[in-house]
Amino acid sequence: MAKLKAVVLAAGKGTRIDTGEGDVPKVMRKACGKPLLWYVLNELSFIDKKDIILVVGYKKEEVIKCFNEYEYSVQTEQLGTGHAVMAAKNKLTGYDGALLVCYGDMPAIPGEVYKDLYQTHIKDSNDCTLLSGESSMQMSFGRVLRDENGMFSHVVEEKDCTAQQLNITELNTGVYIFNTPMLISVLSELKNDNSQREYYLTDVPLLMKEKAAKIGILKCDLGDNMIGVNTLAELEMVERILSNRQSII
Repeated sequence: MAKLKAVVLAAGKGTRIDTGEGDVPKVMRKACGKPLLWYVLNELSFIDKKDIILVVGYKKEEVIKCFNEYEYSVQTEQLGTGHAVMAAKNKLTGYDGALLVCYGDMPAIPGEVYKDLYQTHIKDSNDCTLLSGESSMQMSFGRVLRDENGMFSHVVEEKDCTAQQLNITELNTGVYIFNTPMLISVLSELKNDNSQREYYLTDVPLLMKEKAAKIGILKCDLGDNMIGVNTLAELEMVERILSNRQSII
């Protein structure tokens, strides 16, 4: 696709996942015999490998060695998703196209969803387009808040939600397409005044909106495909999803 690059966040340690594989980066944990990151990159195969940047951190050498055809940037400290994207800024200098930001531990999102997100972003001339969905499964994702016209208002991380906001069923997957120059211009404005003392990428759309940027939402029926792997139980669920998908193919 013309003028589309991707940043894949892949720096995490995954301390709550004990799979017997030893001390490996979270995205290198295996499902159906392949690393989680392999599935994500396979779904992103419509983007040229040279245009995909992996943000690596914990035991980065293992990720780089396995996926050495891709560009990479290093997140030296894990201070949140916004901080992780900041680590990739040096690879985006001078680039003025669209940028997909997604996660190396979310292997079940189909490539068609990423394509639809991009097409929506371009068709609606958005500066930021976020991917939202609903799931019957309990997921610790941020809630998407809309205004009285049904348009994007802001996102609140689950840990910062009020009791009322926790009842909102539209979840923010954390996957976005950004206007790259505008994204870079607001990253420096991120603050960590939240319960986790982290720099949230989820704060970026609101910062952009305050600068009169156009923010759109693609709400998809993702169900359990939006699951991010943080525990062994989630890894087992993802493995079932991927196994079922492969058997259908």
